[in-house]
Amino acid sequence: MANHASADKRFRQSEKRRLHNKYYARTTRNAIKAIRNTTDKAAAEQLAPKVFAMIDKLAKTNVIHKNKAANLKSGIALHINKMA
Repeated sequence: MANHASADKRFRQSEKRRLHNKYYARTTRNAIKAIRNTTDKAAAEQLAPKVFAMIDKLAKTNVIHKNKAANLKSGIALHINKMA
Protein backbone atom coordinates (compact mmCIF):
# COMPACT_ATOMS: atom_id res chain seq x y z
CA MET A 1 0.00 0.00 0.00
CA ALA A 2 1.46 3.32 -1.08
CA ASN A 3 1.79 6.06 1.51
CA HIS A 4 1.90 8.86 -1.07
CA ALA A 5 0.06 9.59 -4.27
CA SER A 6 3.39 9.87 -6.09
CA ALA A 7 4.35 6.38 -4.92
CA ASP A 8 1.04 5.05 -6.19
CA LYS A 9 1.59 6.72 -9.56
CA ARG A 10 5.15 5.40 -9.73
CA PHE A 11 3.82 1.89 -9.12
CA ARG A 12 1.26 2.25 -11.93
CA GLN A 13 3.90 3.58 -14.32
CA SER A 14 6.45 0.89 -13.52
CA GLU A 15 3.86 -1.88 -13.90
CA LYS A 16 2.77 -0.51 -17.26
CA ARG A 17 6.40 -0.26 -18.44
CA ARG A 18 7.18 -3.74 -17.15
CA LEU A 19 4.36 -5.27 -19.18
CA HIS A 20 5.35 -3.24 -22.26
CA ASN A 21 8.99 -4.30 -21.98
CA LYS A 22 8.02 -7.92 -21.33
CA TYR A 23 5.89 -8.01 -24.50
CA TYR A 24 8.58 -6.59 -26.77
CA ALA A 25 11.36 -8.68 -25.21
CA ARG A 26 9.30 -11.87 -25.63
CA THR A 27 8.43 -10.98 -29.23
CA THR A 28 12.09 -10.39 -30.01
CA ARG A 29 13.15 -13.66 -28.37
CA ASN A 30 10.58 -15.54 -30.47
CA ALA A 31 11.89 -13.87 -33.64
CA ILE A 32 15.47 -14.82 -32.73
CA LYS A 33 14.39 -18.42 -32.15
CA ALA A 34 12.61 -18.44 -35.51
CA ILE A 35 15.82 -17.39 -37.29
CA ARG A 36 17.94 -19.91 -35.39
CA ASN A 37 15.51 -22.77 -36.11
CA THR A 38 15.19 -22.09 -39.83
CA THR A 39 17.29 -24.03 -42.31
CA ASP A 40 16.56 -21.81 -45.32
CA LYS A 41 19.31 -19.22 -45.75
CA ALA A 42 17.23 -16.92 -47.96
CA ALA A 43 14.41 -16.79 -45.40
CA ALA A 44 16.87 -16.13 -42.58
CA GLU A 45 18.54 -13.31 -44.54
CA GLN A 46 15.15 -11.77 -45.19
CA LEU A 47 14.18 -11.89 -41.50
CA ALA A 48 17.55 -10.67 -40.18
CA PRO A 49 17.12 -6.88 -40.72
CA LYS A 50 13.75 -6.92 -38.94
CA VAL A 51 15.16 -8.87 -36.00
CA PHE A 52 18.25 -6.64 -35.83
CA ALA A 53 15.96 -3.60 -35.68
CA MET A 54 13.97 -5.21 -32.84
CA ILE A 55 17.16 -5.94 -30.91
CA ASP A 56 18.47 -2.40 -31.45
CA LYS A 57 15.19 -0.96 -30.20
CA LEU A 58 15.39 -3.03 -27.00
CA ALA A 59 18.97 -1.87 -26.41
CA LYS A 60 18.07 1.76 -27.12
CA THR A 61 15.32 1.73 -24.48
CA ASN A 62 17.54 -0.16 -21.97
CA VAL A 63 15.38 -3.26 -21.91
CA ILE A 64 18.56 -5.21 -22.71
CA HIS A 65 22.17 -4.09 -22.42
CA LYS A 66 23.90 -2.78 -25.55
CA ASN A 67 26.60 -5.47 -25.32
CA LYS A 68 23.97 -8.20 -25.14
CA ALA A 69 22.36 -6.71 -28.23
CA ALA A 70 25.68 -6.76 -30.04
CA ASN A 71 26.29 -10.38 -29.00
CA LEU A 72 22.84 -11.45 -30.18
CA LYS A 73 23.25 -9.74 -33.53
CA SER A 74 26.71 -11.24 -33.97
CA GLY A 75 25.45 -14.73 -33.16
CA ILE A 76 22.60 -14.42 -35.63
CA ALA A 77 24.94 -13.18 -38.36
CA LEU A 78 27.33 -16.09 -37.71
CA HIS A 79 24.43 -18.54 -37.81
CA ILE A 80 23.20 -17.17 -41.15
CA ASN A 81 26.70 -17.15 -42.67
CA LYS A 82 27.27 -20.80 -41.68
CA MET A 83 24.16 -21.95 -43.54
CA ALA A 84 24.83 -23.80 -46.77
